[in-house]
Amino acid sequence: MSIPVETFFLKPDSQGTLQARIQQMVAEGILSGRFERGEKLPSTRRLATHLGISRITVTLAYTELLANDYLTSRGRSGYYVSENAPEPPAFAPPPEAEDRVDWSRAIGQRFEDSRLLEKPRNWAQFRYPFIYGQADPQIFDNANWRLCALTALGARDFDSLTTDYFDQDDSELITFVARHTLPRRGISARPDEILITMGAQNALWLTAQVLLTQRRQAAVENPCYPALRNILNQSRCRLAVVPVDEDGLPPDMIPPRTDVIFATPSHQCPTSATMPLERRQALLDRAREMEALIVEDDYEFEMSYLKPPMPALKSLDQDGRVIYVGSFSKSIFPGLRLGYLVGSKAFIREARALRASVLRHPPGLMQRTTAYFLRLGHYDSLIRRAARELTARREVLERAVAAHGLEITGKGEHGGSSVWMRAPDGIDADILAHRLQAREVLIEPGHAFFFGPDIPRNFYRLGYSSIAPGRIAEGVAIIADEIKALSGGLK
Repeated sequence: MSIPVETFFLKPDSQGTLQARIQQMVAEGILSGRFERGEKLPSTRRLATHLGISRITVTLAYTELLANDYLTSRGRSGYYVSENAPEPPAFAPPPEAEDRVDWSRAIGQRFEDSRLLEKPRNWAQFRYPFIYGQADPQIFDNANWRLCALTALGARDFDSLTTDYFDQDDSELITFVARHTLPRRGISARPDEILITMGAQNALWLTAQVLLTQRRQAAVENPCYPALRNILNQSRCRLAVVPVDEDGLPPDMIPPRTDVIFATPSHQCPTSATMPLERRQALLDRAREMEALIVEDDYEFEMSYLKPPMPALKSLDQDGRVIYVGSFSKSIFPGLRLGYLVGSKAFIREARALRASVLRHPPGLMQRTTAYFLRLGHYDSLIRRAARELTARREVLERAVAAHGLEITGKGEHGGSSVWMRAPDGIDADILAHRLQAREVLIEPGHAFFFGPDIPRNFYRLGYSSIAPGRIAEGVAIIADEIKALSGGLK
């Protein structure tokens, strides 16, 4: 590896001759660990040109560093950091510089939320990772995804790989979504009514930015997707928080003068409740009565492996008031960051313009690779394989939960990849999660999903998409053991 010449600067306040200052600059780079053994230094000519000094000065400095075994010369190849150079101490980040800015005044709007879900970066190293939404290498079709990526990198797809689409999307992906994905949900849409997004979360952000102002009111489920809560708070709109029940969002609880309703009818997040057909129609009627719009987040419809999925709310809409959000990041892998928005042409036009001003478009390579993965049938095979595996894992989980007397308060009649759990009153799921980590068990405390000051502390979520089936029962036993220990402390 070559060390970029741009990383070399002579400090204006350093002492000594130019030659000595160059020697000090290189030696400090080696001793600090920035320059590693075997790395190639810039040539004497190039470094001299970059620093605006004589080449002979650089040559003399390099010669002295050679004599001290900091550098070695390899014939005509150039100068390299010597294998015998002093061993630098373990690398540590530079000390934090003094900051004289009053950021409490400088920051005009705050986005940080301490209640966001936290997933340890090393979650896969835990023996019992009941973490939602992560990819399982035992299920994912890595071989065919790699082939699709290689195909997308070929000369035939050079334009799709390199083109600046500006505000447009890959035509192959749009065609597949319009002809295959949406019809499975009973939705018919034209290409100009579809927009590819950087996942469902980006789709929700675009929607909120286009539809909401400080004078408008949004209705949102409680509990709900934590990132949506942040998105709506950032929009500064008025919020109406509606508690969900066993059937999801109750339409009659939505207050008058609501402008936009955010709902997850097919798979409520996080309770997994599925809204019955009668309530879906009632929700549409309620929205029509108030002249409100509905944003339908259908983030996990592919995971309906126990029963056929209910019709999407968008498929029942006769007025064009439902905006549909879908995602490939849940069904393929979360790092893909590809989703889509479906709505009336006027809405998609504004969302497209906003997306173009912020990020232009999702990367063409990812769009075309995904289009091949979908079109060649690998996606359908992946969904069928995931359904079989998740069915088996769910059965093991339910048996283990029942055997240990734990309470599932929401598990989704149609499938999914998680269950919503309730610990006994008085148990704090944050404390439970902390104790479980010490025993290599990861769970997701539920407080991050709720609004308001009086947040229940005893809910938690167990995902089963990323844990080996043979470890589910063992992990549940440990959870039950810790709950029992905490319950004993309450008496």
